[in-house]
Amino acid sequence: CKILRCNSEYVAATLNLRGSSRNAAYCNALRSYSHCTRKTARTCRGDLAFHSAVHGIEDLMIQNNCSKEGPTSPPRPRPPAPNHQGFESLDICNYEKSFLYKHGQPPSYQHCAAFGDPHIRTFHDDFHTCRVEGSWPLLDNDYLFVQATSSPVAKGSNATVTSKLTIIFKNMKECIDQKVYQAEIDNLPAAFEDGSVNGGERPGGSSLAIRERSPGRHVEIRAEYIGTTIAIRQAGRQLSFSIRAAEEVARAFTEEQDLQLCVGGCPRSQRISRSECCRGRADAETARALCKEMLPVEDVYFQSCVFDVVTSGDANFTMAAHGALEDARVFLPNAEKLHIFQ
Repeated sequence: CKILRCNSEYVAATLNLRGSSRNAAYCNALRSYSHCTRKTARTCRGDLAFHSAVHGIEDLMIQNNCSKEGPTSPPRPRPPAPNHQGFESLDICNYEKSFLYKHGQPPSYQHCAAFGDPHIRTFHDDFHTCRVEGSWPLLDNDYLFVQATSSPVAKGSNATVTSKLTIIFKNMKECIDQKVYQAEIDNLPAAFEDGSVNGGERPGGSSLAIRERSPGRHVEIRAEYIGTTIAIRQAGRQLSFSIRAAEEVARAFTEEQDLQLCVGGCPRSQRISRSECCRGRADAETARALCKEMLPVEDVYFQSCVFDVVTSGDANFTMAAHGALEDARVFLPNAEKLHIFQ
């Protein structure tokens, strides 16, 4: 469903309309918008954003006395191909290189993870175990939007697991078209929603790439244009998310974008104490023994593993904590911060 592309083309066409010909140009933009939604109607049948756009267009056409037939807005010009002169045009879609060029030093990176019953390791190395049923944003900044949807780990349980992840890579100049990635339990695709495996036809399209590390279990998305790598895993009946993001990218948000679990952790009302864990479906000593095999250091990853196995009775949760620790080992700029002890 490419409704987001239709939306962004409509916004671009109406952004700077002024003067006497404003109304005619506005009607042209609405007709283009309507044409775009019709082209994507078949794949967007079940999409709420699509249906609200279709109704919105009809209302706006009536309000502005626009006829359904007539001229449409010219297509947005493609960005010019790089001229291969000087650094800027060559490496504008390689964040590390352009940062080094501008600042004389490599960028700083931050790491966040959400795994298991969801445990959140924030960019600031805070660690929370969360209740967070329903959909919650992990990230919401100028470049990325990541939403995790959680459901109860077992009937009647307070604890939840991530059952769906939605990641939006926002449109960026000559680098990438907007791309959406969605994963659900037992469906970890190695492609974006539109079937592509990169950032599209712009000159820097290859600076966003997706690859399968282990079929159905581990996908990695590299976004070189923003110095970011994301890992999505499935272990048992839960999904996990890990990210290594350039600090400048992780901080690129406004006050309105204040709810981000990767930035502030989960709200106080949604936190669960891991010391409450030991009333569950599995014996705590058995859980400790299982977790110790995968996680010899008794840090928060180990404690989270014990909590998850006890709460769910599912030994697969040892893999979730182990995967999160392995991602942290790769993604964390400072190896001394790998283990957190609480």
